[in-house]
Amino acid sequence: MTKRQPEIVLGVTGSIAAYKAVELLRLMVKAGWGVSVVMTEAATRFVTPLTFQTLSQRKVTTTSFTPVEIWMPEHISLADRADLLVVAPCTANTLAKIALGLADNSLTDTVLACRAPKVIAPAMNDGMWTNPATQANVGTVRARGIRVVNVGSGDLACGRAGQGRMAEPATIFNTIQEMLE
Repeated sequence: MTKRQPEIVLGVTGSIAAYKAVELLRLMVKAGWGVSVVMTEAATRFVTPLTFQTLSQRKVTTTSFTPVEIWMPEHISLADRADLLVVAPCTANTLAKIALGLADNSLTDTVLACRAPKVIAPAMNDGMWTNPATQANVGTVRARGIRVVNVGSGDLACGRAGQGRMAEPATIFNTIQEMLE
């Protein structure tokens, strides 16, 4: 009997680090995993849905209001079939929404509905990362069992150097692989 390949939902938020999500997707597809991508509207300003659609060979979800052919809201369908949900990059805004249980876009709708294990890879400015509100949100999501991939240090898009860089795609991939085993 052939082992079923995992189904991953990859959430992409509006960060310059969205370009790294393309490489993460490529690694997951190369591993033979099924990957469905959900993007926030802001994410589509950094990398187009067509890029993710081409690499995943699947429709990319960018809104909760697309008509569906079969009655099952898209975010529920994605949440139900996920073996693992990954948000990479995860902005401070989306991290706060996840911590508070807010569902105001297709990604946060899916995160809230999903019962599968979750991984987030934060990406933000060093001031945002070290802000007590962000650190409290990290603590909240960790307490709920969400795996948070440690941020890196180095040059940031704002021109400064510090903590807040999204982990490298290979590091996130290894974390996902470990969680699936």
